[in-house]
Amino acid sequence: MSVSLDKFLVLHQNHRPIDFLQQINYQETPMALRIAILRVLPLILLSISGSVAADVLDDVLERGTIRFGVAEFVPWTMKSESGELIGFEVDVAKKIAKDMGLNAEFKLYPWEQIIPALQNGEIDILAGGMSITPARAMQVNFSRPLANSGVSIATNISLTKDIERLEELNSPEITIVVVKGTLAHSVTQKFFDKADVKVFTSAEDAGEAVVKGEAHAYLASLTQTRFLALNNGDKVDLPVSEPLLASREALAIKKGEQELLNFLNAWVTSRTADRWIATTRDYWFETLEWAEDVAQ
Repeated sequence: MSVSLDKFLVLHQNHRPIDFLQQINYQETPMALRIAILRVLPLILLSISGSVAADVLDDVLERGTIRFGVAEFVPWTMKSESGELIGFEVDVAKKIAKDMGLNAEFKLYPWEQIIPALQNGEIDILAGGMSITPARAMQVNFSRPLANSGVSIATNISLTKDIERLEELNSPEITIVVVKGTLAHSVTQKFFDKADVKVFTSAEDAGEAVVKGEAHAYLASLTQTRFLALNNGDKVDLPVSEPLLASREALAIKKGEQELLNFLNAWVTSRTADRWIATTRDYWFETLEWAEDVAQ
């Protein structure tokens, strides 16, 4: 089929380059139009690549505010006595916004709703407490890792005093709690498939179940389980010192937002080099100087 220049331009408006080129029988197209196509095509490809580059980063800069999605997990994101959000990923988000010359806006979600919120355009960035997994990489784009992490286990001392091996927790008589949609949730499903697993939407509620003796064990991040045991040393302990599964945490953005991803990768590289990330993480993960500010 031959095609007029008008037809060619209409095809350009309605298809990707590969689509409209496939609809043109180039060998049967008059020589004059072939020349026109070869002249116009680079400009078309340039305009298309330019529209792809105009991603959420442009919207954020124009808006003057960058929206961060967070979920309550100690010490990533917590509420202070005054109701303000504090924590490691809150500090990370504020620093990113400051380095961009923007204001940081926070939106708090139950954990299982945070990726859909990103995909729906309600937020621009998932702050840095999300572990990188292949399944999640199918849903979001991850930045370079911010930190190492891992899944660990905290147990109720009274309920598990007669248990000597970790494998004994994988039993129908054992109740294990976990937060829905977390990496720990998938670990529980894989390694404790025979146990009575109760799924919570709140880390606070899951931890409280172990403290109160309503569950034998709680699977969560290594930091969360340590913090739970530290605050409830007479009721909760850590049966293993190493994580059951090691992982790495990163920022996450919506698929296809390459310009924003480029900036975040550069930001992580820069703030790793000047040790801002390490210093900030040490404050939140290696001290309890902030604990008295957390709402009870």
